[in-house]
Amino acid sequence: MAVMRYIVADVDAAVGFYALLGFDVDQQFGPTMAIVGRDDLTLWLAGPNASASRPMPDGRRPEPGGWNRLVLTVDDLARTVDELRAAGVPFRNDVVTGPGGSQILCEDPSGNVVELFQPA
Repeated sequence: MAVMRYIVADVDAAVGFYALLGFDVDQQFGPTMAIVGRDDLTLWLAGPNASASRPMPDGRRPEPGGWNRLVLTVDDLARTVDELRAAGVPFRNDVVTGPGGSQILCEDPSGNVVELFQPA
């Protein structure tokens, strides 16, 4: 099992997005934090008031976005992309195909990247 944490701007919006990707809500602590899961992945969604969002000793603040990402394997990439586009999910690129399969990058409501991957 893997556990990851994403810093998010809006916990409720993040929960709604991850529900589109097949995650179930395990726990939610109001607008501060939620724990969602899919298969063997647990994702902690930490809002602006969560302890994980506090500034570091040098003043840097944790923030959403960037390029590190979780990878979700899907059975039908084209169908998944169509469903997410219909729901208004933004994508950073078009489908890229290589020897291992096809992938595309979408963003959760806070700009955190999720790679959708369909093996060859």
